[in-house]
Amino acid sequence: MQLVETPLLFPGKTWLVLDSPERAGWAPEKLKAARDYADSIQSAAVMIVQGGMVVDQWGDISRKFNSYSIRKSMLSALYGIYVHDGKIDLNQTLEQLGIDDNPPSLTKQERQARVTDLLRARSGVYHTSLFEPVYMKETRPPRGSHVPGTFWFYNNWDFNALGTIFEQKAGLPINLAFEQRIAMPLQMENYSTPDMHYIRGPESIHPAYPFHVSSRDLARFGLLYLRHGRWNDQQIVPASWVDKLSQPSELLGQHNGFAVGGYEDLWWTETEGRHFPGVDLGGGSFSARGIGGHFVVVVPARNLVIVHRVDNGDDQHAVVNVEQFGHLLRLICDAQAGVP
Repeated sequence: MQLVETPLLFPGKTWLVLDSPERAGWAPEKLKAARDYADSIQSAAVMIVQGGMVVDQWGDISRKFNSYSIRKSMLSALYGIYVHDGKIDLNQTLEQLGIDDNPPSLTKQERQARVTDLLRARSGVYHTSLFEPVYMKETRPPRGSHVPGTFWFYNNWDFNALGTIFEQKAGLPINLAFEQRIAMPLQMENYSTPDMHYIRGPESIHPAYPFHVSSRDLARFGLLYLRHGRWNDQQIVPASWVDKLSQPSELLGQHNGFAVGGYEDLWWTETEGRHFPGVDLGGGSFSARGIGGHFVVVVPARNLVIVHRVDNGDDQHAVVNVEQFGHLLRLICDAQAGVP
């Protein structure tokens, strides 16, 4: 596969758009096929970024959709920064941090889970949590069934407790930390601190923290990760934190009925060639995902960031599933450099 090299660029106040995607190695008729398919599956917004420039974009890229679980990958970036700053110790246990929950409270075994176990969704804590989709509630293992660090379960208790731990150690709210350490340096066009809010309830003392984010701001976030955490001449997220995502340690196989690769530090990873069904992304890819069809996909082998959004409001209903999005990814990749 011969790809046309593009310069290492970063957007300023607004995104740069390629004058001629064809001269950069893209097949216009295949891009149109991808757009037509996206329309058929009710995609609300799509951005394709190569080398820091927009190849193509569809829909309202400025609209702030609920990003759902993409919030977790956003929090992961903050963890990378604050671990590097020495403010968070990944090996501290819940017991050492004083983390508990509503009765029935955490057991002695559960309190031995470390921060790194929560980041990898392997805490072994199966307490009820907030903002859970139905499938998570239905598949949650029994309390005490797995020792911390030994079993992967996609678990909102882990992700919400990580929010509590972050704010405890950072000394400021997630949305303000994200603004100061990521949104402002990246010159995000639409982000503001009220775009994140807390969801509280009787199930748990640890609130969820959903973000409403525009596609063009998520594309900046994806580009930051494509550039190994660097933005222009500033290292925003430590490169070592980002680069772990291209070197996952465990193949999961299945999640919620679909084939997946791995899961590391609140990102989905390509593992043993598996990431999305029906498409080869060339190795080392990773993605942030939100229920219903929200995706930020980083593809280092192709120098691409692809953002996909749907309009599923705030009720978590599905619009585009992983198989449909995998097919859209295949069509986009086919359009690059005339790949057959």
